[in-house]
Amino acid sequence: MTEVRKTAIVTDSSCDLSDAQLSEHHIHMISLRIVCQNAEYRDRTELTQDQLYELLKTELPKTSLPLPEDVTRLYDMLVADGVTDVVHVCISSGLSGTYNMVHVVAEDYQGRMNIRVVDSKTLSTGLGAMVLAVAEALEAGDDPDTAVQKAKVVRSSQLGMFVIRTLEYLRKGGRIGLVESMVGNLLQIKPIIFVNDDGVYQTLTKARGYKAAVETMVQEAYRHFGMKRIDLSVVHGQAQEEAQNLMDMLKQKLNIAYGYVGPVSPVLAIHTGPGLLGIIANLAK
Repeated sequence: MTEVRKTAIVTDSSCDLSDAQLSEHHIHMISLRIVCQNAEYRDRTELTQDQLYELLKTELPKTSLPLPEDVTRLYDMLVADGVTDVVHVCISSGLSGTYNMVHVVAEDYQGRMNIRVVDSKTLSTGLGAMVLAVAEALEAGDDPDTAVQKAKVVRSSQLGMFVIRTLEYLRKGGRIGLVESMVGNLLQIKPIIFVNDDGVYQTLTKARGYKAAVETMVQEAYRHFGMKRIDLSVVHGQAQEEAQNLMDMLKQKLNIAYGYVGPVSPVLAIHTGPGLLGIIANLAK
């Protein structure tokens, strides 16, 4: 008799999938942490976007990995629920130690569950798109290994880039990566930052002024994809109206099969500050 497989999908709160998307596809989310002077919060579940931006007016919190016990608590629950396989897709190991920590925890479950820990080499809805690819593959009847491969195909065609009003938050948070941290403040030179194939931030190109930088992102998206059908997200940091305007602009230029506009999670907003606008796209399936 063939063993019945039961597969669970796990990701972290940097995925920027909506609560509705997580619920619809039965995706488990582990919260990264936000560490303040006098308190500590689980991202998204104990601190909202609005609360975070209020907090940024008085202090710059630090971000931290999920608690290992949050991962073990979830894994124990999955074992008890009869889960045989887990696909756990993590924020880029180049931007967080989450992947390495989860990998260590997963080793303790050998023999109880077959856990595939995947380094997305991205974040935000770039990570979210990979997680959805896993969910859709499993729902279509694919095995977990095939689902992981389909997620990696999504990542291979992906372009994720963003513009922020100031590099100060990235610099203070130590996430500046390969972005030049002193890029022409006086000249208002804004880098268009992208997540490279190694999963770290790098400057894609530059523009003078925030508005020109946003327009340059649109041009870069067109240069990269042309009129190929794409799935595309616009993410923002307390800039809903600007994000919607950007999506409207992109719809006129690109062949968008699926479009989504949403906020970045508090744990990502700490490193980018208010005014972030990002475009994340990959070839449509």
